[in-house]
Order: sequence, then structure tokens, then C-alpha cells
Amino acid sequence: MSPPQASPAESTEAYDVVVVGAGFAGIYMLHRLRGLGFSARVYEQGDGVGGTWYWNRYPGARCDVESMQYSYSFSEELQQEWQWSERYAPQAEILKYANHVADRFDLRRDIQFDTRIERAVFDERTNIWLVTMSGGREVEARFVVLATGCLSNARKPEIKGLESFKGPVYHTGNWPHEPVDFTGQRVGLIGTGSSGIQSAPIIAEQARQLTVFQRTANFSIPARNATLTDEERETFRKNYPEIRRFAREVARNGIYAEQPDRGAFDDSDMTRRGKYDARWERGGLTFMYAYNNLGLDRTANDTAADFVRSKIAEIVRDPATAKLLQPNSHPIGTKRICIDTDYFATFNRPNVSLVDIKANPIQEVTANAVRVAGTDHEVDTLVMATGFDAMTGSVAKIDIRGRDGQTLNQKWAEGPKTYLGLMSAGFPNLFIITGPGSPSVLSNMIVSIEQHVDWIADGLVHLRRQGMATIEAGSEAEERWVAHVNEVAAGTLYPQANSWYMGANIPGKPRIFMPYIGGVGVYRRICDEVAAKGYEGFVMEAEVRSRRAVTG
Repeated sequence: MSPPQASPAESTEAYDVVVVGAGFAGIYMLHRLRGLGFSARVYEQGDGVGGTWYWNRYPGARCDVESMQYSYSFSEELQQEWQWSERYAPQAEILKYANHVADRFDLRRDIQFDTRIERAVFDERTNIWLVTMSGGREVEARFVVLATGCLSNARKPEIKGLESFKGPVYHTGNWPHEPVDFTGQRVGLIGTGSSGIQSAPIIAEQARQLTVFQRTANFSIPARNATLTDEERETFRKNYPEIRRFAREVARNGIYAEQPDRGAFDDSDMTRRGKYDARWERGGLTFMYAYNNLGLDRTANDTAADFVRSKIAEIVRDPATAKLLQPNSHPIGTKRICIDTDYFATFNRPNVSLVDIKANPIQEVTANAVRVAGTDHEVDTLVMATGFDAMTGSVAKIDIRGRDGQTLNQKWAEGPKTYLGLMSAGFPNLFIITGPGSPSVLSNMIVSIEQHVDWIADGLVHLRRQGMATIEAGSEAEERWVAHVNEVAAGTLYPQANSWYMGANIPGKPRIFMPYIGGVGVYRRICDEVAAKGYEGFVMEAEVRSRRAVTG
């Protein structure tokens, strides 16, 4: 006689919290949950930690936030012991750092790799999420945390004939794990956002010919990357308490830097030019910190934009190419400003050419060429630097069903709606880290990640103490927050750009300004006040109907 079969309810694994994604958000969330006594499991579709830095291995991939600031602050020992080698860390070093953190805090035993979460359904009778993964296996969780990342869902463009191309096709957001050698090849690079701008100079050094296909010219500032000295590292480490406090509470974008005290027209033309020159020579994102009204006043913004356009004209020897490379479709800074190493100078190389696909879009890709305006540009290899379905793309890939069977994709069909970027009404016990409606991509991501993880962790402790079964965003609070996010954005120049902040790079995606532009410090204070007032605007239910209470 065969042994009795266990019922599905008995055999299903159950956790307090399921975390989706093992990038910087997911692994810190796991660390905090463990420390608070919650049972947790992280599911990651890749075969390693690191998230964005696991997938984006393209040539020249680097962070645009300085490495001494693009790092965790939760462990004093960690920030004192880790040796960053350069001002802007390369991808391989950031990935090594993520792996070091996973090992140092023994996180891997609670992470399941090579596993994609396909479905999450909330059972209103039990207040349990039923989470289904690739392969059909299911687990139960009281809470689900989406640590799916803002720039983790590579966008593959729909170009006629692309499937007929005979050579290799690479996407910067899903690069092979082994080195790609372009020596002697004719390479076509489609896209001139951050990844295209970073990879073009490296590819050009190897390739026989590089043809860059540009739809939209982008503003880019020199990175001025350099090896960090022991003295520079030590200065940072000694001053970390103040640097971290400033980044969290004062800096609008979570980056420690000198803040502007005046507008662009409070200085003379000569003084203003001198300030822009100094920031151009120093390099980096803080170019936009020259004045406090560059994101608000178009005439002020034009002074910075004109300066960068003049620099491009100085660098690029061919006037026609320089003109194509000068951005004129959006105010500077309203798309995430790029930082580069010799990007514009790359177009002075004899083996590099620029093709404008704004005036004449790509007609089709043939077996060995990209056809534009009837001309075939022959290539052996294609590199797609075509970006991401940002902020919502990775969430949208999961079939998430909340109350009354409503899917999150249905609810967000006209654009994402959240309260504080943390939760969406109708989806109890479902948290999003750096979701739409929070500073996220407008900030130093690790500052925003730590703030969200800490807020969620504190919230779960509050629920446990109060004996609450569920928490979800209240509909009215959510509507007010969405209106506030849009109102703050409308007071700036940002909505004037067709950027991925607006979802404009994805055909059919609703145009809505997704991140919160009010500033990291302001946002943190709002979140803290909401929590201090008993999680004002959130709805909690006390009745615990599930068969498992939160542990700890």
C-alpha cells in the first residue's frame, strides 16, 4: 500500500516574506529581515547576486555615482574595509562588492538562483500570497517584497528584419558573461543613451568600423575617472557619518556635493561660464549643481545646455557630425545626464561614423546590414543599446493579482499608481522597493534602497507588535500621492523630455512622470511622518486568518 500523499497545503513551503530579486535591494532586505527574526526567501532569475550589475556587463559599464558614495552605509565595518579602486567603479568591481556583501553576511543560503517568479496571487480568505515560480513550484508568504529593480528589464526594439541578421546581436542590458572581442569587425551600435555612450569608445578601439545609429542626441559630461588614492579613501571614511547624513537629509538626489546657493542669472556671463568650465573639468553628475534653477527655469537651463553644446562643437572636428551630436530636443538634465570617457572624441576616429535615424528611421535590418534611407550600412555584429522598460517593466512581467482578482497590470494600465512608491491600493502586504512615485532613479539608488528597506522592515515590526494581519495603501491616500507626484513634476522642466522617466521609450506605454522629484530628504521626512502617525494613509486589518503568524 502506497503511503498517503501530503496535501498541497501541507507540502507548500511557507515564509513570512518572499523577496523577488537579489540585487542591492533584495540582499539588503534579506539581511534586515533575518536580523528581525522573519523567515524569508529571495528568488533571483540570474545565477548570481548583483541585479543591474549582474546583467549589464557591456564594454565600459560603470556607475555614474562615485564609488565611495555608491555603497551601503548599514555596516560601519563594511564601509571601512572595502577598497574601491577608482572614482567611478567599473561593473566588475561593483559586482564583486555585491558578492562580497552576500558572502560576508552569509546571505546565499536564503537565496534561490535561476528562478523566475511568474505569478503572485493574494488569497483574501487566508491573507496569504501564493507565489508561483518558473517550473510551476509554489510557495506561500505573508508578505511579498518586489526588489525587481528599475533598470533590469532590457528593452529589445522591434525592428523589421532583425531576426534575419546573420551575425551576433548583443543587448547592453543582457550582455554575455564571457568577454566579447570586436577586433576586425564592422559593428553597428543602435542607441546613444548611457550604455551606448559608455560602450562606443571601447568598441571603437577594437572594431574595424563602428557605425553609431542615433535617434536622440544626449547631453554627456566627462567622467574624469581616476584611480582613488589612499588619502581620498581615508578622507571619505573619516567623514562618512556626515557624508551619509547629508546624502539622506540634505542632498536632493542623495549625493554628497556642494549645493548651489544661487540661480544662473545671479552671476555675470563670465562668472557663469567659469563655473560651468570648472564643473566640466571636474566631471560627473554634479555639473547640474552649478545653479539651483537649472531644472526649473528654461532660460537658466539654456545657459548650461548651450555650454555643453559649445563643448561638443570644440571636441568634434567634423561640423556636420558635431551638429548631430548636439542635443536640442530636451532641456539638459531632464533625461538622466550621461557621463562619459572620450565619447565625443570617439567620432574623430577614422573608423567611426554617425547615422541620424531621427530624420530617417531604420527601415530594416538585412542579413548583413542596417538599411537607413535606402542606404545599406554593412555590419558584422549588432549592439543594441536600447535601454529598459524602466521602473515598471520588471514588475509587469509578473502576473500579480490582489483583491477581487484584479491584476496590477490592469490597475496600472493608465500609468503606475502607488502610495509613496511603496504600495498600491488593492494589493495588501505587497511592497515595492524604489517603485514609481518614489525618488528612485532620480537619486543615488543605494541611498533610496536603504531608506525603503528600512521603512518596510520597521513597518513589518509594527504589524507584528500590533498583531495586524495586513497593510495596504488607502485609495484616497494613493490618489493624493499620485496627484502630488505629478504636481511637483509639473513645476519643473522634466516633463518636457520624452524620457524613460515618462515611459516614452516604450511604444504604447502611458506617458506619466514616474519618479518623485521632490528630493530624497523631503521624501524621507514624508515617509517618517507617515510612520510616526501610525502609518497614516495605510489601511491595516487586525484579524489574523492565516494559519501562520509572523515569526519572531
